[in-house]
Amino acid sequence: MSDPNLNRRKFLTVAGATGLGLGIAACSTPPVPTIAQPTTQAMQHANEPTPTPDPAQAAAEMDAMHEQGVKDFVANLAANNEVFWTPQMPFTMQGDTKVFEITMKPVAWQVAPDKTVDAFSYNGIVPGPEIRVTEGDKVRFNVKNELPESSSIHWHGIHLPNKMDGVPYLTQPPIKPGESFVYEFVAKPPGSHMYHSHHNAAEQVTRGLLGAFIVEPKDKSKDPQYDSDYTMILNDYNIGLTINGKSFPATGAILAKKGERIRVRFMNEGLQIHPMHLHGFYMNVFAQDGANFAQPYNCDVLNVAPGQRFDAIIQADEPGVWAFHCHILTHAESPHGMFGMVTALIVE
Repeated sequence: MSDPNLNRRKFLTVAGATGLGLGIAACSTPPVPTIAQPTTQAMQHANEPTPTPDPAQAAAEMDAMHEQGVKDFVANLAANNEVFWTPQMPFTMQGDTKVFEITMKPVAWQVAPDKTVDAFSYNGIVPGPEIRVTEGDKVRFNVKNELPESSSIHWHGIHLPNKMDGVPYLTQPPIKPGESFVYEFVAKPPGSHMYHSHHNAAEQVTRGLLGAFIVEPKDKSKDPQYDSDYTMILNDYNIGLTINGKSFPATGAILAKKGERIRVRFMNEGLQIHPMHLHGFYMNVFAQDGANFAQPYNCDVLNVAPGQRFDAIIQADEPGVWAFHCHILTHAESPHGMFGMVTALIVE
């Protein structure tokens, strides 16, 4: 993944982004309200007409809330980008094998400035650190479970021995709290893949047990040329509609120079389809689920179903701040402004 130049955040001063996001809140049973007895003064005013809202004032308040969300996004972009683009997982070498350490543990995760959730994590972050290796690498993962429940890791899209596939009671016993498990295999095929829980997965994955597993091809000529490389992991339940574990205005942005060729890897770890829309450009989609197309195609809305991965090239040839968002429910811009799965492509 490229290291975006955070100094280019000055381009956000012309922010005119639009986008979408709809946070999904957990439902709980409200307490039974205490019914207070009306006072004499309240009874005297009971028959008075309710004031009619001022439409102009309501419209102005809505505009102010939309503007404030963009201002918050602009003001905090440098800090947001430091955590929005997931770091790579370190490894050590033991002989000819790359050895990774993964600890599954609870974490309080800040999704947005006003929203912190009880999440599950790999190595303390959501998504987990990006695993990036080369086709044919021998890899070993020492996995420790510090969660309050059993789990496992499935290597989504990776071709490996059956006993390493990570499905409890089918290929292995579950990793119980306090226990460990070792996964070992050869990394293949090349492409954009994922790793995530396969035990109570609708709960655990959408609570944060998810991450990117990138296998670089030995022969890079099979992929199109690009200058920078970004991964967007999409999620929609438990921690809400998020990209890389964050909701607008806490999301980061892609920062590019004019003429830059950007590779974006979309990965849907959620429970619903996410149509990702980029303003101002085509995305040239050249791979799905790690396999390159014989004939890539252009689109500006890419429908990413749960479990799918797509790779696309964006030719950043028009300067400006361009909205980049999920198009579910059209835009889902509430009267309070943009929120959820909204980011931007900023071209200098």
